[in-house]
Amino acid sequence: MDKIELIATATFGLEAVVAREVRELGYEDLTVENGKVTFGADLAAVCRANLWLRTADRVLVKMGGFQALTFDELFERTKALPWDEWLPADAEFPVQGKSVKSKLFSVPDCQAIVKKAVVEKLKARHRCAWFPETGPRYTIEVALLKDEATLTIDTSGAGLHKRGYRKLGSPAPLKETLAAALVQLSYWRPDRPLVDPLCGSGTIPIEAAFIGMNIAPGLGRKFAAEEWPLLPAALWKEARVAARHLIAHGRWLNITGSDIDGEVLSVAGYHAREAGVDEQIKFEKRTLSDLRSEDRYGCVICNPPYGERLGAERDVERLYREMGAVFGRLDTWSFYVLTAHCGFERLFGRRADKKRKLYNGRIECHYHQFSGPRPPRVGGTPPR
Repeated sequence: MDKIELIATATFGLEAVVAREVRELGYEDLTVENGKVTFGADLAAVCRANLWLRTADRVLVKMGGFQALTFDELFERTKALPWDEWLPADAEFPVQGKSVKSKLFSVPDCQAIVKKAVVEKLKARHRCAWFPETGPRYTIEVALLKDEATLTIDTSGAGLHKRGYRKLGSPAPLKETLAAALVQLSYWRPDRPLVDPLCGSGTIPIEAAFIGMNIAPGLGRKFAAEEWPLLPAALWKEARVAARHLIAHGRWLNITGSDIDGEVLSVAGYHAREAGVDEQIKFEKRTLSDLRSEDRYGCVICNPPYGERLGAERDVERLYREMGAVFGRLDTWSFYVLTAHCGFERLFGRRADKKRKLYNGRIECHYHQFSGPRPPRVGGTPPR
């Protein structure tokens, strides 16, 4: 199979970041739409995309897309797709669905019709009337948007934010994919200091360490497509070996995470050890007001509380005022703050140079970006 189409799904607001990552993997034939990046690739790209995409939610195989105004159209056009090239006779293939602004609005009916169409296709190939579904899992989705149906198979299994290192729970956790995006949307580079002064369980510092060390975020986990006969184990082994060779083992990073909660800091330290980056991150118990640094041209990246719980708004507003005063002491640094609080800039005491709408789960937030001065030229090249 020389050419396939893959879809990297994305949280709204992160499509351009995901597209940049796809291009960095060498896949230039791509289309960016709301919530997804579609790109042409080969079978090896299933392995590489799952291992390397830091900000995508999932990697899907696009089986086909077509207009479907009736259930008969949905059945016949689904049946015409090459399911038999992907699914073995023992495949487990549950069907998920969604429908937005489409005539075929009953999702359960659409799921049942797609399931039946796939079964009919497999019957013709495997010459049997019943399928045990005891083998590898192929989660199929039928997505209808304005009468256009897109049929996909999920290659990832658990979402790509499940890196494998975050094994302990913590209050209001930030998804790993969003944390990675916050770092990638900043001016931080591995040769600059990074501080998260409200680090909680450590997701931002850990994802920054992954980026700084060039560690593929999926190296420590498994994916649904690893069980698929069409993707031999040699492809996955080759992709993992290549990823391990690209790790910048000799690089030292200046990353600090701090918090006033010693218990949550112990969780952060545990997660950093599980991720294999504990030597690259210094976790400290300290108040925000204690934030100081002799380093120049660093970056503060943080996800402070939003004040959504009853009675918490005053505390949060006090925190934002303190952030403005404390960050102001670091006059050569850049600051990046994700919050859903609509009055953040007023309380912080400064208008952001840039703002980007992002979603933390279902919460609409803004990523406030305050750019410090450019560092001086080093070796003739001006750092960002």
